[in-house]
Amino acid sequence: MSFTTLITATELANHTSQGLRILDCRGRLGDPTWGQIAFAQSHIAGAVHADMDRHLATQPNQHGRHPLPTPQAWLAQVQAWGVENQDQVVIYDDAGGSFAGRAWWMMRWLGHANVAVLDGGLNHWSGPLTEPGDSVEAYSPSQFQATTPLTKLSSAKDVLRLSTTLMNATNTANEYLIDARALARFAGDEEPIDPIAGHIPGAVCLPFSENLDAQGFFKEPKDLAQRFIDLGLNLGQKDLAVTIYCGSGVTAIHNILAMRIAGFGEAALYADSWSGWIAHASRPVATGLGN
Repeated sequence: MSFTTLITATELANHTSQGLRILDCRGRLGDPTWGQIAFAQSHIAGAVHADMDRHLATQPNQHGRHPLPTPQAWLAQVQAWGVENQDQVVIYDDAGGSFAGRAWWMMRWLGHANVAVLDGGLNHWSGPLTEPGDSVEAYSPSQFQATTPLTKLSSAKDVLRLSTTLMNATNTANEYLIDARALARFAGDEEPIDPIAGHIPGAVCLPFSENLDAQGFFKEPKDLAQRFIDLGLNLGQKDLAVTIYCGSGVTAIHNILAMRIAGFGEAALYADSWSGWIAHASRPVATGLGN
């Protein structure tokens, strides 16, 4: 059996180790060494550390705080970890999947379908963990081959067109621009990270944190679906086109994953997100709860 969205702790514990690869994506925004230190102290046996700043993003630039690496650089990293095309990849963090989702998306960017986020993360893992001083599993480099991406990307040009359409058109029932940040940041009432507050005009707010229940697990598919249906999205609509962004292209993927769990098609990621959008002064900015 393959897992393509979520895997439970029980399913992971019962999975044969053959053909299984685990990525530890723990991290803390603003503290680039935290994840590496946490991994060295303890991690699920056999895992390698997929670091947000070193592996899952390049240095901040005009494309935002966490620009995607090139597909070629990411492919080389996956090969260096020894991941094979037939492997089941499992990704975890300790933050409700907000970091793990990035690696989930990036594996699918290479066309790898058998990749899943550990539901509940390390917080709900009761299996064995390494101890400080234990050797880290070493894997021989692989010949992993990228295939057709399973993901979609929207450029700043795409988002500007979408924003303009949403602000001016009278019938936009098939196009949506979703902001995954907290409502206060969307409205511009607070902005703890980026120099400009607000949101992209035409966007609607759907905070990624509300994809989880009180215990930190993803909500049931029907409940996740209802979140998007309440925005006007129709489950099964053929021409539905959704672009999702956040602050830097990380937590937006939580909503992309939630849509997949709920049975919707693939939403596009605006990877530059808010931090990349505001890097160009000519791009419009909105505040408040309206568009």
